Amino acid sequence: MQAAHPSTDDSPRGAREQGAVRRAWLVLVCALLAAVCAGALAPVAFSALSTGGAVATGTEAERAARQADRLGVPSSDLVLAVSPHTGAGRAVARDATAAVVRTLAGQGDVEAAWSARTTTNTWLRSKDGRTLLVPVRLKGTDKERKEAAPRVVAAARAAAPAARVEPSGATWANREIDEHVERDLRRAELLAAPALFVVLVLAYGSVVSALLPVVVAALTIGCAIPVLGLLAQVADISRVAVSAASAIGFGLAVDYSLFLLARVREESARGADLPTALAAARRSSGRSVAFSAAAVTVCLATALAVPVPMLRALALAGMTVAVLAALVALTVLPACLCVLGPRAQAFDPPARWRRTRTGEGSRFWRRTATIVTARPLLSGGLALLFLALLAVPFTHARLGIVDERTLPPSASSVTAAQQVRAEFTAPPERILTVVLTGPGSAGGAPAYGERLARLPGITAVRVASTSPTSPSGEGAVLLAATSAAPDTRAAQAAVRQVRDTSAPGSILVGGRAADVTDTAHRVLHALPTCLLLLGGGLMLLLTAFTRTLVAPLKALAVAAVSLGAILGALVVLFQDGRGSALLGGFTATGTLDASMLLFVLFIALALSVDYEVFLLGRIREEFDRGADNRTSIVEGIARTGRLMTSAAAAVAISTAAMATSQVALLKFIGIGVALGALVDAVLVRGVLVPAVMAALGPLNWWSPTCTGPRPGIVATEKRGGADPDASGST
Repeated sequence: MQAAHPSTDDSPRGAREQGAVRRAWLVLVCALLAAVCAGALAPVAFSALSTGGAVATGTEAERAARQADRLGVPSSDLVLAVSPHTGAGRAVARDATAAVVRTLAGQGDVEAAWSARTTTNTWLRSKDGRTLLVPVRLKGTDKERKEAAPRVVAAARAAAPAARVEPSGATWANREIDEHVERDLRRAELLAAPALFVVLVLAYGSVVSALLPVVVAALTIGCAIPVLGLLAQVADISRVAVSAASAIGFGLAVDYSLFLLARVREESARGADLPTALAAARRSSGRSVAFSAAAVTVCLATALAVPVPMLRALALAGMTVAVLAALVALTVLPACLCVLGPRAQAFDPPARWRRTRTGEGSRFWRRTATIVTARPLLSGGLALLFLALLAVPFTHARLGIVDERTLPPSASSVTAAQQVRAEFTAPPERILTVVLTGPGSAGGAPAYGERLARLPGITAVRVASTSPTSPSGEGAVLLAATSAAPDTRAAQAAVRQVRDTSAPGSILVGGRAADVTDTAHRVLHALPTCLLLLGGGLMLLLTAFTRTLVAPLKALAVAAVSLGAILGALVVLFQDGRGSALLGGFTATGTLDASMLLFVLFIALALSVDYEVFLLGRIREEFDRGADNRTSIVEGIARTGRLMTSAAAAVAISTAAMATSQVALLKFIGIGVALGALVDAVLVRGVLVPAVMAALGPLNWWSPTCTGPRPGIVATEKRGGADPDASGST
């Protein structure tokens, strides 16, 4: 690489280098100011982040909860289990419960607190009578309730020193999830850093160059946090979403930096000065980076059509880091190279073991591509069969929503929830809230409750409230206890049966089982719209990039096969629980969280398109230079194979480190994205794609407006043009 110092001569080349260095310093100063501002705004941004809900909005269950609240039966955010210490009698629990309810009634954070004595609800008393539940409704937003929960629990414990007070419920579980996520991600980053740095040194060919993508990633993530804090003013952005997107953003920053640096190195090795090399990199790999970021943004933007706050938060966070990663890579990285000059290639430990020189491509991937394209039907058929077998388990996938079981078994909310399930005949999570409205609903509630009690899966029904003259009209609230856990098929069948039973008025059914049922329904209902927008958006982008129609269709078909394999593996590992021992232990619930599953799907698709863009760009360049279809494929695979495997390894390491977390939610995201990156970069791009393209032949490049080779998709010189994505590092 040519020197970055301003030349002392007055030649045009020297003047050009001086101007490039001045502009580079200006970019770096602006980047430094942006980093300082981002650091100053980060605490404010984090304070604006919320919990993020896993339950779909606008559902019948949500309307039922609001209507029941108006009729005097509020839902609880926090559940306190009050029990006497060992050796104490039941009277201690009764007195302690009364003291807790009195104390919490005067708390500013509490909207309502009740017990078996204040409501005559016997379901709030354990089977042996030694433990009593105090459901609590907190004031404020999700974030304010989560912050208030520790104060409320502390006040309850202070009011009942003679008894144990154990908290559970959605608010307490969400608070613990956030705490575990932040702690576990810090540990994961420390564990991943050494392995990731080794991969970067091998990929970039020097210690200094390996540090550059770290700078790009740090600036990307640092600047993304204030942007997400601003978005949190108008949308529900959770800390989990920011943490997950940070890992994705790091991987994308490494990807983009890798392809840009490789092109600059190759141009420099051919004798181009630094400004010329940087210009060539922007025209070729820079264009690929821009299209890749656009494709990632399109993939995640379609997730906004699904009415689940957590998924929307993940999508917004992912879109933000994708755009910023491309912007920083295209501006700050060239500026760093311009200032560093030859020093960017300093300290190259693996140089003595490197078997290929800059621009030669990978011998391994050239041999692999040659074998695959020689027998495309056999190679592609075997790869397709393997991916299809991996996808088979996805046929029995079941959607659910995350709860406290994503935490380790030692978490307080988990142990308290287990105690409630074991000791109470009707745990709160197994109760359906049935709201009756309309003329005659209050008077007909008892008879209607008797009909509900005879339904399969319903163990008991009680009338919680009747309001013949409420402001919203006549109504009644019934509570129906189910025998099955809320995320089981039996509980969801009970929800449907209750909704189908004739009632003396209009009915709304809520409760945890209804939340699970409605969320799964809303997700599945929104999927066709998502897929239509996704396919249309990616088709337009890939058509504009490749200037053909067949290649984009092939890319989407191959991506669908790849996604099926990844999701099938996730079903085996997390829904069926066969990966529990391998991944450090977690509780398999028999379902997959709907928002997390879709997020992993969209990220895996985005990575698939990301690698497809770079591969197709390189193959198309060879084809437009005059090479035949097979030679173009072999050369494209040889030039980009090492780059894509290095990029996939970086993404896999940065996300798979999340599997060390004790939170199953993070394990799921980390393993899902890592599997997606590795399967796509190695098996799909290395075998399936070249096999399909070899079988299609020149049809790959067919366009209605052009029957022959068209001008290259990047600006190159006739035959001596440089490879946009060739590696000269390992």
